[in-house]
Amino acid sequence: MKWQDVGEMRCPIARSLSVIGDRWTVLILRNAFMRMRRFDDFRSSLGLPKHILSQRLKKLVDAEVMTREPYQTSPVRYEYRLTEKGRELHPVILSLSGWGDKWMDGGQGNVLFYTHTDCGHRFTPVMACSGCGGHVHARNVMVSPGPGLVAPAAGTRG
Repeated sequence: MKWQDVGEMRCPIARSLSVIGDRWTVLILRNAFMRMRRFDDFRSSLGLPKHILSQRLKKLVDAEVMTREPYQTSPVRYEYRLTEKGRELHPVILSLSGWGDKWMDGGQGNVLFYTHTDCGHRFTPVMACSGCGGHVHARNVMVSPGPGLVAPAAGTRG
């Protein structure tokens, strides 16, 4: 299978990676969640070439993860804002950050702290069951087929 075909798989992770599955896109999303919106701000923060940033932002806009909205008319300049679909990626970014602080910090400690503005407490990103509120981790989750799973045709891989 070729990388450009991964979005056609019946796997939700593969389809998600077809949109956000490269390092620059995840870092663009990280910055967008920190209220960054303008092309030049993304570029100076990430230090990547204009054409790469343009490609990644276009892909996010085409996938309706971000919108492109004018903020200046002469010359026309745009800012990039997360859509509802894009904001739904926040738990993914928080989880990556929490994992990185725990396992990839080299003993330096947290790079960022997260504060829940509703109660004012600092928190560590965790997964919780939407039914009971209990912590969710690899050893207490069972996966089973859902209605969107389509069995692959004989002789094919899925």
